[in-house]
Amino acid sequence: MNPSDGISVTSRSKELDVALAAMDGLKRELALTAVARDAAGGTALAERRLLRDSGLLTLAVPRQWGGQQLAWPDVLRLVRSLAEVDSSLAHLFGFQHLQVASVLLFGSDVQKAKYLRATVDERWFWGNAVNARDTRLSVQQSGDGYLLNGLKAFCSGARDSDVLNVSFTVGTAPTDRRFAVIPTHRAGITVRDDWDNMGQRQTDSGTVAFDHVLIERAEVLGPPGVASSPRATLRNLIGQLVLTEIYLGNARGALLSSVEHMREHVQPWPMAGVERAVDDPVMQLQAGDQWIQLQAAEALADRALEHFQRAWDAGDSLTAEQRGALSLDIAAARVHAGRVALHVTSEIFELVGARSTARKHGFDRFWRNVRVHTLHDPLDHRKKAVGRWLLTGDIPDPFGYG
Repeated sequence: MNPSDGISVTSRSKELDVALAAMDGLKRELALTAVARDAAGGTALAERRLLRDSGLLTLAVPRQWGGQQLAWPDVLRLVRSLAEVDSSLAHLFGFQHLQVASVLLFGSDVQKAKYLRATVDERWFWGNAVNARDTRLSVQQSGDGYLLNGLKAFCSGARDSDVLNVSFTVGTAPTDRRFAVIPTHRAGITVRDDWDNMGQRQTDSGTVAFDHVLIERAEVLGPPGVASSPRATLRNLIGQLVLTEIYLGNARGALLSSVEHMREHVQPWPMAGVERAVDDPVMQLQAGDQWIQLQAAEALADRALEHFQRAWDAGDSLTAEQRGALSLDIAAARVHAGRVALHVTSEIFELVGARSTARKHGFDRFWRNVRVHTLHDPLDHRKKAVGRWLLTGDIPDPFGYG
C-alpha cells in the first residue's frame, strides 16, 4: 500500500486535474537533480524555466484574467507536494502566488487587469523585496511618485524574475506602508548574488539594491491598498501558510525518501534478530511515531487552509475578530508543523543509519531547509500569541506582522 500523497482537494475541477498532472511531472523532473543542486546552490535557471513552462504559476489568478483560479487550499497543498522533492522551488512557487494575492488584495481594478493578465500572457515569474523588518530603504517623494535608495534583504525569487513586488513606508502607521510592482530590470535596481545560507539554497533570497529607482504613482498598488481592511491583511497569513506547507513537505519528503532508502539499502542490526531492516520492531516503532506526528500536523494545517478559504470568500465583510481567529488557527498549524518537521527531518537518520550521512544522499537538506525557515520569525512568538488569547481573550493585531 502506498501512503497518501498529501493532496486533499477542496473541490474537483478540470483546472485542478491539469495542475495535479503538471505537478506530478514537475516533481519527477526536479527530483533527478535536487540533491546536486542543493549542494551547488545558486540560481536554478533551468528549473525556474520548467516552472514557467508548467502553467502552474497562474493557479491563483482569477479566470477572468486567464488564470485557473484554484481554491487556496489546493494551491497551498501543491506547495506542500512540491516541497517533498525540492523545497527551494516550492518556496519560489508559493511566493509567486503570494505576490499574485498582493495584487488581488491591494490593487485597483485597472492594476488587477494589467498585472494579472500579464502574469498569464507573458508568463511572469514574480520576485519580491517586501521584507518589512529591513529599514535600510529610504523613500523620497518625486512628483506623484517615489524615489527609492538603499537595500532590501531576504528578497526571495528576485534573480531571474520579471517583476518585483516592492514594499516601502512613508510614515509610521500601518496604512503608511506601500506596495509597488516594478520591472526587475529597471535602471538602478541590482539583484545581488549573495544568498549563501545552509538551507533553501536555491531560493535566491539575497539582497536587492536600489539606486535612485523611480516608482510611478500608477505602479503603487491601490486603492484599496495595504491595511485598508481586515481582508487586506490576509496577505501576511498567506505567507504564514506557505511556510507551514514548506515545513510539511520537507517532513513528508524526508520520511518517505528515508523509508524507500531503508527498504533498498539498510541492513538490520544483528541484535534485532530479523533478516530485513524493515522487520526490526524498533525501526517500525520509530517510523510509526514519525508518520503519526506528520499526519496530525497535516490535519491541523488542512483545517487552517479551509478556514482561510472561508475568510477569503467573505470578502470585505471579513471582520477583525474573524481575521484574528483565523490567525490563531494558522499560528497553531505553523508552530506544530515546524516542531514536527524539525523532529522528523532529524529522526529519519535513526531509520537509515550512519551510511546515509554521506553527502551524496542529501538527507540532511530536509532538516536544513526547515531550520532556516523556522527561524524566519520565532515560533515561540506564535505560541505566545495563542497563549495570550487563551488567557486574556486578546486576538492578534490584524495590522501587525502576522
